[in-house]
Amino acid sequence: MSTETERHKEVFSQEPVGLIDLRSDTVTRPTKAMRTAMAAAEVGDDVYGEDPTVNLLEASAARVFGREAALFVPTGTMGNQIAIRLHTQPGQEVICESRSHIVDWEMAMAAAFSGCQLRTVTAERGILTWKHIESVVKRPSVNNASTGLISLENSHNMAGGTVTPLTVFGEIWNSAREMGIPLHLDGARIFNASVALNIPVAVLTSGFNTVMFCLSKGLCAPVGSMVVGTRKLIERARMVRKALGGGMRQAGILAAAGLIALEEMPKRLAEDHANARYIAEQLSGLQQIELDLLTVQTNIVIFRMKEAGKAEELVQRLKHRGVLCSVVGNNSVRFVTHHDVDRAACEVAARVAVEEIAKL
Repeated sequence: MSTETERHKEVFSQEPVGLIDLRSDTVTRPTKAMRTAMAAAEVGDDVYGEDPTVNLLEASAARVFGREAALFVPTGTMGNQIAIRLHTQPGQEVICESRSHIVDWEMAMAAAFSGCQLRTVTAERGILTWKHIESVVKRPSVNNASTGLISLENSHNMAGGTVTPLTVFGEIWNSAREMGIPLHLDGARIFNASVALNIPVAVLTSGFNTVMFCLSKGLCAPVGSMVVGTRKLIERARMVRKALGGGMRQAGILAAAGLIALEEMPKRLAEDHANARYIAEQLSGLQQIELDLLTVQTNIVIFRMKEAGKAEELVQRLKHRGVLCSVVGNNSVRFVTHHDVDRAACEVAARVAVEEIAKL
């Protein structure tokens, strides 16, 4: 029997242990309370500003973040791209970390929609400091594209869910303000960062001109993200949302779940963080992988396979045994913990992962 045939037989030699989906916290399903609220939601036409449940969600988000106004949008990508459009002019640059969501996962829309190019900077564990940023800031010139916006991400998905400390943000806020450069936060998982740092989101995001955060990841809403900022910016954002096809009419059915996501679901995120840490600790000693435990600060675990090409094989092995995860970047694997996968399931996933990694 050939080596390849033996390997194929080995991969499929064990039956699945049951589906444990750790691909992303986007796979979370709405809770029973959310489904009940959705069924009973009072609705109207949100494009006319007449959906009372959407209006309540927007007012609640503004209150939680200490802002004048908020806007409900279908996706985090739309929220980020609205913000880029608000703050920039065509031909400018947006400074961001090299693994940012707006770089890798938003279909080059900063260029396509806002006419901007991304000036990326690689930072250790994804945490940009003012020292990183200052080195690539460009003032208006006849020779270079000027810096129109600084966009940061907290927690940082592709850096392994790392969080940026408030002191680091503070220096960036003050320095950018002195230079007249606006700041946007991709806060898709800002509540995870808030829990990890034990700092309220209103404080942790106070120096940004705009903030986007997701309701549909670890907070379990089926659809939706929010953009918060000044009333004037959000009025403009509403028009940009319409231009992108984001007018959702009777969206109160979705906003009802969003209200529960915003008000109730952050309270349990520490459980996800603990589960991610558990998985990481079980894997960290394996010689086949490289895993920096210092990056496991929230609900994401990313590790690199030392042997080239093994990440995809591992993901397929785990899938056959009922554990779903993702290949990310160059030969790396990602696990994301969330509401729908409890500690018992994470213990099974970790055991299976250890067994399968040991075979590679």
